[in-house]
Amino acid sequence: MSDDFGKVAVLMGGDSNERAVSLLSGEAVLHALKRLGINAEAFDPSSRDINEIQSYNRVFITLHGRGGEDGSVQAFLKSKNVAYTGSDSLSSAIGMDKIKTKLLWRSLNIPTPDFLQVNEKTSYIEILDAISVPFFIKPSNEGSSIGIDKIKNEKQYQEAFLKTSKIDTNVIVEKFVDGEEFTVAIVNGKTFPVIKIKPSNEFYDYEAKYIKDDTQYICPSGIEKNKEASISEEALKAFKAVGCSSWGRVDFMMDKAGRHYFIEVNTSPGMTSHSLVPMAAKEVGINFDQLVLEILKTADVK
Repeated sequence: MSDDFGKVAVLMGGDSNERAVSLLSGEAVLHALKRLGINAEAFDPSSRDINEIQSYNRVFITLHGRGGEDGSVQAFLKSKNVAYTGSDSLSSAIGMDKIKTKLLWRSLNIPTPDFLQVNEKTSYIEILDAISVPFFIKPSNEGSSIGIDKIKNEKQYQEAFLKTSKIDTNVIVEKFVDGEEFTVAIVNGKTFPVIKIKPSNEFYDYEAKYIKDDTQYICPSGIEKNKEASISEEALKAFKAVGCSSWGRVDFMMDKAGRHYFIEVNTSPGMTSHSLVPMAAKEVGINFDQLVLEILKTADVK
């Protein structure tokens, strides 16, 4: 098996706000590849010349955030004719940008919460007219819940806007869906069982994702079987609408009336001990090493 893939670089680290998580994901993937007998090495572009990547046959991307999920590294790898995992450069760029993703979904009648792009001139009244309170404020181009706050009044909004606009010049406010959060993992065109996420925090923020150990992940999700199958099919449609391929994750909320709303697509999901894709794979009898192998098999020049 080890010769089938040649020399594999696990692209990890980088210099985004998600560097720490990326290193954890990369180490987990690297150890799995080595257990499988594959000739794999860690490659951190923040400490090595990215041009050296041309000496590898395949690249397993575990970079998160900007520089890893925004299409830039994908475009570079394509220009060097190197096969890589994950979506191509255009769909990665769209998927990283919450505004573009939601506009695309809206145009295809894929349900997503109401939203508004805001800047320093946007008044609080305009936001209330568009989406009411409470609402979330988010940087349009970050992952791992970085820079997200739940807003209940104008003072909170002003403070949060100052903070979020330093992270990203494109800021989005999004209607709060009062309900539960779920995620659908997708690998090579197939969906895995839906996972329900129950954080002890008010919402599934960075701390709940990576630091605290009291977030509950429930799989099977508890959604009625036919409804889960239908939502999973729609999640795959939402994934493909952005142009995504190889593997990824689509997150959605379900309100108390049972209506679902897709929140975002993740084109380079975490592969850490807390991560959701390995958890969903396990539910259908696919262990971590097998999952890593299945993802690696999707690597090509896109």
